[in-house]
Amino acid sequence: MAQSEESTEGAAKQYRGEVFDESSKKPLVFATLSVEGTNISTITNTEGNFLLKVPEDITDGTVVVSFLGYQSKNIPLSSLKNNKNKISLLVSVTALGEVDINAPKDAAALVKEALARRGDNYFDDPTLMTAFYRETIKKRRKNVSLSEAVVNIYKTPYSSLRKDAVELYKARKSTDYSKLDTVALKLQGGPFNTLYVDIMKYPEYIFADGSIEDYRFKFSRSTRINDKLVFVIKFEQYESIKDPLYKGELFIDVANKTLTSAIYTLNITDKNLAARLFVRKKPAKVDVWPTEVAYRVDYREKGGRWYYGYSNVLLEFKVDWEDKLFNSVYSMTAEMAVTDWEKNLDGQLPKVRERLKKSIILSEEAVGFSDPDFWGQYNIIEPEKSIESAIRKIQRQLRRARAKNGSAAP
Repeated sequence: MAQSEESTEGAAKQYRGEVFDESSKKPLVFATLSVEGTNISTITNTEGNFLLKVPEDITDGTVVVSFLGYQSKNIPLSSLKNNKNKISLLVSVTALGEVDINAPKDAAALVKEALARRGDNYFDDPTLMTAFYRETIKKRRKNVSLSEAVVNIYKTPYSSLRKDAVELYKARKSTDYSKLDTVALKLQGGPFNTLYVDIMKYPEYIFADGSIEDYRFKFSRSTRINDKLVFVIKFEQYESIKDPLYKGELFIDVANKTLTSAIYTLNITDKNLAARLFVRKKPAKVDVWPTEVAYRVDYREKGGRWYYGYSNVLLEFKVDWEDKLFNSVYSMTAEMAVTDWEKNLDGQLPKVRERLKKSIILSEEAVGFSDPDFWGQYNIIEPEKSIESAIRKIQRQLRRARAKNGSAAP
């Protein structure tokens, strides 16, 4: 695992709290908290809550709290409480008029330059990353499945065409949802769904050969992130392009021409074309098509080099059964946060039989490990209250079903 001996074997202090906008008081989703000078970090959940675990031997560190378009905040570790920490951030806005006059005037040219410089601006050494991965499936607004894993990511240099390898270290699911007959969809690919959102490593998944010319790029605004001037560039496909491509925003560091974040969605102009992209297998009497496909990736900087830090994917589908009056709406969310990393000096990858396959369905691989000692040592994304309550409800249903079956047995 890409963690020091102290962080994996020693006891850890836990700090819980929330990060929110200072003016509106709204939670900031996917804000990053990292311990300065270390590789320890975590991410806020969809309610703005966080859980940060720090080895007990680190007592005088500084926690850096950052979020896209906001002023970062440095907080002494000694001033954090174990619970109910409330951290507010201020919006950071910079007018385009303040931008360096030497900055590129052509948005498309800036995007191409950022992609071309990935070998210069991002990690150029093989790296072993520890990441926390979670996928949830909801039927309308109700959580019906939750699977989590700690994985090793064997990241190859950004200048290399060699693909990354992923090794499943530990996984769990909350219960056996198949007995409830609630999940009609399964997410194939597991952690690869999020890993391939790393645009700088896998530009072909969004800007395939030549397809970058199918997009219109324009400057939207500028902001400051960690005291760095960042352009926000909007992009969308030309109206003449019929294939479902993407639209969204790219956040590019002006000084270094570095992509720091990207938020984008699939432009679903034709539901049948979009369905062919995502639906691998379905019953004959059912139609399944995506209604929303959204992505996000964030990069982090250390020592002048950037690396993949966090990504998420939201897939929303409609399922229309031929013999049912109403259709069902399912949403799948997959997210992965790098919580630690170290250089993989020899560049070795795990043996082929130990690597995750791109066709993995995590909810089938996760056999329900119950190991609180293990999970207590790792930085994970704090579960949402709605997920926790859904888990408790499903567990109660299962206990009742088992008790009923047990009493009916001869």
